Amino acid sequence: MGKSGQLARSMDVITGTGIDIVAVASFRRRLNDELIAELFLPDEVAYCRTQVRFWENYAARFAAKEATFKALGAGLEQGLRWHQVEVVRQPDGPVHLKLHGLAGNLAKQQQVAAYHLSMSHSSDSAIAMVIMEKIDSEIPNPG
Repeated sequence: MGKSGQLARSMDVITGTGIDIVAVASFRRRLNDELIAELFLPDEVAYCRTQVRFWENYAARFAAKEATFKALGAGLEQGLRWHQVEVVRQPDGPVHLKLHGLAGNLAKQQQVAAYHLSMSHSSDSAIAMVIMEKIDSEIPNPG
């Protein structure tokens, strides 16, 4: 506790960050129905298939899944699977994450209260960044 012995109001604390970049041309060469089924959930597939340059959208979503794994501090070796991370597009445009199964359980164990996702893509690259926050109500008052 600080000098006053009081706790400050709760604050958001970053619990994890992740970033990933995907070479679109290489990803596009490997993209087929089998890989799509392995990596993406039906709503993700439905959205990407409506896009003219759908391979860029798939690459950005794959980068988001990788970035989420990094933010959670775990990966395939720890039991995470691609379908446990879902990129959901809001009707008005923004994207957000839904975590399922073990990914959701890890987030709960880490007391994650909010996920922030940013994605971008071009003909060359797709990139995603994920920030995870928890509410920390035990922040000491510095003054």
